[in-house]
Amino acid sequence: MTAHHAHDHPHTLRGISLVMTAVFLFSSMDTVAKHVLRSYPLPPLIWARYAVHLVFMLVLLWPRMGVALVRTARPGLQLLRGLLLVTSTGLFYLSLTFLPLAEAAAITFVGPVLTTALSGPLLGERVTLRQWLAVSLGFIGVLIIVRPGGGLLQPSAIFPLCCAVAFSFYQIITRKIAGREHPLTTLFYTALVGAAITSLTLPLTWQTPTLLQVPLIVAIGLLGGFGHFLLIRAVEHASPTTLAPFIYVQLIFSTVLAFLAFGDFPNSGSLLGMLVIVSGGMLGVDWRRMRRKADRVGPAKIEGS
Repeated sequence: MTAHHAHDHPHTLRGISLVMTAVFLFSSMDTVAKHVLRSYPLPPLIWARYAVHLVFMLVLLWPRMGVALVRTARPGLQLLRGLLLVTSTGLFYLSLTFLPLAEAAAITFVGPVLTTALSGPLLGERVTLRQWLAVSLGFIGVLIIVRPGGGLLQPSAIFPLCCAVAFSFYQIITRKIAGREHPLTTLFYTALVGAAITSLTLPLTWQTPTLLQVPLIVAIGLLGGFGHFLLIRAVEHASPTTLAPFIYVQLIFSTVLAFLAFGDFPNSGSLLGMLVIVSGGMLGVDWRRMRRKADRVGPAKIEGS
């Protein structure tokens, strides 16, 4: 890239840098969570993840936004969106107690292509033949990873698949309220709903963490909260369609971190399945439309952020 070309697109490069940092934080959060789940119950861990996220947002954003942070015209959709995300989180963390991190993460990445299929009937968007092919590739990639007749095909493989379904509906709700609600308000309700719902499980599942577990549990919440915050910042500098392909870098991060932390490395079949899923995701991006929209609209701006 020439210096002049880089100068023409400083905001896009910044957005890409932010989104890649965000997915690295998410991979790090998942790695820490898998480690903690070896000795700590799942329900209070999920509660801590959202509770720390909530406190993070209140400390960081309340002084700047005040009551604007909690003002919403669509409380029902915000509640449903939060429920879907906490369900997705719970299912993914549950899958980490049974499956290797990289493979579990790869299976959940069928979610974005599943969203493509759902956007037709639920959002009235036209789904092209190429996008249907992308959806098919995503599911083929999952089948390669779980390998019917062997491999990871076991009852626990349903957890990351259900996680992907829940996350797809979460993305659909996000699209419905995008541009109608302040994105930081939406992010705040994500943390609020998650913390409120999971707190209901605490009387039955609470276990006091050890001194070694406390910083790890807090780190999970901070990594998740700051990662989502960086995603919001990323779309200030580049359109979501421009950033979408770089989300798949999370698979690389998860694979490397799983190897470093647990000595797990996907076999050739799982690596092939990951490649097919990523190919499906790349195929699902309308590159020409993305380029036209980016040239016409420019970087997305978040008012008041």
